[in-house]
Amino acid sequence: MIASKAAIADGKGGFFIDTIHVGEPLDDEVLVELKASGICHTDWDSICTWKDTFVLGHEGAGVVKAVGCNVTKVSPGDKVILNWAIPCGACFQCHHGNVHICESNNPVTSPGLDGHAHGAACQFNNADLKRSFHLGTMSEYTVVKEAAVVKMTTDISFSSASIVGCGVMTGYGSVVNAANVKAGSSAVVIGCGGVGLNAIQAAKISGAATIIAVDLDPSRIEQAKSFGATHGVIADKNDASLASVVEEVKKLTDGRGADYAFECTAVPALGAAPLAMIRSAGVAVQVSGIEQKIDFDCELFEWDKQYINPLYGQCKPDQDFASILKHYECGNLKLDELVTKEYSLDNLDQGFEDLLAGRIAKGVVLLGD
Repeated sequence: MIASKAAIADGKGGFFIDTIHVGEPLDDEVLVELKASGICHTDWDSICTWKDTFVLGHEGAGVVKAVGCNVTKVSPGDKVILNWAIPCGACFQCHHGNVHICESNNPVTSPGLDGHAHGAACQFNNADLKRSFHLGTMSEYTVVKEAAVVKMTTDISFSSASIVGCGVMTGYGSVVNAANVKAGSSAVVIGCGGVGLNAIQAAKISGAATIIAVDLDPSRIEQAKSFGATHGVIADKNDASLASVVEEVKKLTDGRGADYAFECTAVPALGAAPLAMIRSAGVAVQVSGIEQKIDFDCELFEWDKQYINPLYGQCKPDQDFASILKHYECGNLKLDELVTKEYSLDNLDQGFEDLLAGRIAKGVVLLGD
């Protein structure tokens, strides 16, 4: 087994840095030496709510070190981005094109899986250790299914590549795949953190003519404009329903409301907000993964409005990651600029502090040499 420095959740609301041991890949698995791991709100939520010990991290990029005998898509030495919605290719949902909600491998949607780990052995103090979303990217090494890696052929830093695996994909895919935003349309993005900025970028790529960024922080509004927003509306934290924002959005969209609205805050109280901002027959998208119960006024659904809650931007890893990297190559999508600050495992606590304080769009942990 390979010794690997890693960030480990303690099951009590905290984490620590120690050495784990990672096993060799099985027949359909890949051993990856990780070079960078994104820091995501989901990482912090898992520390606080998963009452278990596991390796942190679900956004990562690195280099293939070894492969199982049945692996064909990558070879040792290949640079790869990791993907946590791991398709099996054989279940009902995979056969229907919904590989992001695979019934066999996906750590969120698969019955009978604990949502944290599978695959070759990962141990700490001679006991099996779980890994966040089957990946555990805040570690120098990990072993994952072949379907969990996408080969990188673009000239991009590991730091910028690592965030493609969740934050970029979720925002981009919610716009391009789930909502299928049309050229010339109008879109509202509520919340201009890492996911929201990628929704804004994707709306621009899709040809939306009016892109309205909504946030409490004026500096985030200005940043959103640099990522493609055409207008900005500063929300009032005392306006729980965002009623004043709704009025501003209507003024900017001929009084009807936007064609599309994307909620990217993960604040339960704002779960219904995108419905109030779209026109009749518009599309509201719950991007951020709110899981709490929300009360809806059914009048918000009038008339013919749609409200969708896609997982992971309906990710098709090989197809979507290639598209994202191509847009990056062409200068249409910013990734380097998303990475506000880089950290080491030894100052990961500062990374989480910056994340929770809203000081960064995306933070990245650099691993290894």
